[in-house]
Amino acid sequence: MRSTAAQSNTQSAPADTRSGLQTIRDLLPYLWPQGDIASHIRVIISSLFLVAAKGANVLVPLAYAAAVDALTPANLPGRTVLIVIPAALILGYGLLRVSASFFGEFRDAIFAAVQQRAARTVALETFRHLHRLSLRFHLDRQTGGMSRAIERGTQGVQNVLRLAVFNVLPTLLEVILVTAIIWTVFDWRFALITGVAIALYLGFTVSYSGYRVRIRRSMNESDSEAQTKAIDSLLNFETVKYFGNETLETARFDAALARYEKAAVKSQVSLNMLNLGQAAIIAIGLTLVMLLAAQGVQDGSMSVGKFVLVNTYLMQLYQPLNMLGFVYREIKQGLVDMEQMFRLMALEQEVADKPNATTLTNVQGEVVFETVEFGYRPDRGILKGISFRIPRGRSLAIVGSTGAGKSTISRLLFRFYDVTGGSVSIDGHDVRDISQDSLRGCIGVVPQDTVLFNDTIRYNIAYGRPGATQTEIEQAARLAQVHDFVLRLPDGYDTRVGERGLKLSGGEKQRVAIARTILKNPPILVLDEATSALDTRTEQDIQAALRELAEHRTTLTIAHRLSTVVDADEIIVLDQGMIAERGTHADLLAQDGLYARMWAMQAEQADQSEPITA
Repeated sequence: MRSTAAQSNTQSAPADTRSGLQTIRDLLPYLWPQGDIASHIRVIISSLFLVAAKGANVLVPLAYAAAVDALTPANLPGRTVLIVIPAALILGYGLLRVSASFFGEFRDAIFAAVQQRAARTVALETFRHLHRLSLRFHLDRQTGGMSRAIERGTQGVQNVLRLAVFNVLPTLLEVILVTAIIWTVFDWRFALITGVAIALYLGFTVSYSGYRVRIRRSMNESDSEAQTKAIDSLLNFETVKYFGNETLETARFDAALARYEKAAVKSQVSLNMLNLGQAAIIAIGLTLVMLLAAQGVQDGSMSVGKFVLVNTYLMQLYQPLNMLGFVYREIKQGLVDMEQMFRLMALEQEVADKPNATTLTNVQGEVVFETVEFGYRPDRGILKGISFRIPRGRSLAIVGSTGAGKSTISRLLFRFYDVTGGSVSIDGHDVRDISQDSLRGCIGVVPQDTVLFNDTIRYNIAYGRPGATQTEIEQAARLAQVHDFVLRLPDGYDTRVGERGLKLSGGEKQRVAIARTILKNPPILVLDEATSALDTRTEQDIQAALRELAEHRTTLTIAHRLSTVVDADEIIVLDQGMIAERGTHADLLAQDGLYARMWAMQAEQADQSEPITA
């Protein structure tokens, strides 16, 4: 197993710049998804329509030139020929143009489902992968930047698929066909000038676009930075107001926007220079070919129709070539936009299931920590040889000063991190051998800082067991002593709680969290400082709900207020990552040690906080 430090570096260090070929290689499986016969058929049919559309398009100038020659006075010997031959050629010309459009539109329509499914699948897998990454990664996350990476990457997938499949390949096919026809119908000079012009055009476009890619990356970084600062500031709206730092937040956001503005202007100027160079190359090539054609008409070696033919072919090539420059730029930008998303998908899971991971069933709920060692960094140990056992249906409380490692224990039980020494087990199974889904399915938690989804109270309670009936939701709410409060609200269970549940008070949020855990009905319960942020009266009400929840469950309570753990079967006192004392509340008071001093200090603080009455 890789070390924690190595895993941390994998996830936090900036990834090397990916090549366009790497990104395309990662994208191809989504274009031809394994086992999806319908998508395979769509790709094949779209490709056939693509070839048919380009074939018809290449034949259009031939029909047009033949019609011009047929209408030349020297080629009109009789009235019947005047009517029949040019009319047939013109009808053929019109039919070819309609066919080219018909095949092209059907090609796009059939491929649309493949394109959208690929974009959806990539976005979904990225989102799923982000949820698989470790807590360490998400504690360092920049939510706005990640959101923009997925948004840009999804759009990049659609652009690359649409433009590469239906612009680049058809244009290259058309260039080859037209060059071959020009060589056949005219001579090598026409083909040479056409080929050289195209090669110069493509070479200039590729080399200059490579320079522009660096500018685009800078734009993306500035854009992500701006979005991250904006979202972070808005999520912490109250804190900004408390300190009156609107000006500071605006200045930080504006600084990021200014960097984006500078990169965007540079990008636009470079785009103008690119367009100018492309137009010059095409104009020079077109002029040279037309001069050769005009000379041929003048000396009688070429008909007017052939002069029109070469002009039409070159004008017909000009548009896709001009578009090819735009398409190449868009594809390169799309690949850049996809880079960060694929880098996220390439991050390794720090905590991953073993191939033969055990699925917990019929959980009894015995929890054992055996000589557990852990540190978030190799040079800073948090837990140092922690051992304890919580029998089925019993309760254990962990207390200690801030930073002693109390919450770290719950994170190890959830396997948000893996221990660096010792083991954590449930019912005799090491949690590293258990599938994470079944492990976390048997544990319920009521955290100190309850964060609710910006949805209804019903949704937030039902989150404990999606699919629960309204009756089950209300029963859980009653047990959590929140049902009556909800009924007093104008919208009842349809009341929206706001961003992170900020429309509810601390006690109301905690009750919703308790109801959510009751609905989950886990055999193992973790109460992580569940009442430390509440006033005394609210705490007493919440404690009653928690006692109801903890009954007949294996319970691990992490607490700062010692008054909340006096009924625990065993209390562990942590000090600097080690167990300093252990026993029942009465035992620890009798030892007159660290726990007793903490109890006396909190009792004194409670006495001082009581109101003075006359």
